[in-house]
Amino acid sequence: MNSIKVILENFSEIRRRSIKLWNGIPNEYMHWKPDKKAFTVIEMVRHVLEGEHLFHKIIENRGDLGDYQSPWKGQEYTDLKRELDFAEKYRTNFLSMINGLNESDLENVRIERKEVGQRKKLGDYLNRIAYHESVHTGQVLSYLRAIGIDRPQIWD
Repeated sequence: MNSIKVILENFSEIRRRSIKLWNGIPNEYMHWKPDKKAFTVIEMVRHVLEGEHLFHKIIENRGDLGDYQSPWKGQEYTDLKRELDFAEKYRTNFLSMINGLNESDLENVRIERKEVGQRKKLGDYLNRIAYHESVHTGQVLSYLRAIGIDRPQIWD
């Protein structure tokens, strides 16, 4: 299996586990948060979905966001299904972009985010995107522990 396929498999597995977790949260807890400064559960879900789209745009523009406007701007928080449905086309486009890469792109394409002093190889940047979702999956698991409800078994 080449590096592109491994990266795609990793993104697929991370999202599968995220969705398994998110689907295990009772609707009455979607607007729960541990403190007034934290994301609610549904805000965390959107943050992950919207963040992936933002990262995709960063990659397309090699780091320059320009006048980026989020397609989620002004969208009401309703339920998990709507969040996943809305994000689906952006997810498909993101994975298609990765699938269109070649091995040398991972090493030779540079993502340069001058506003945050960041310069990364594309392969490294893709791994950081996957890590972002994984971190938030852990946060949601800790939310469920704090609430005192059963946590879905994502370690299958």
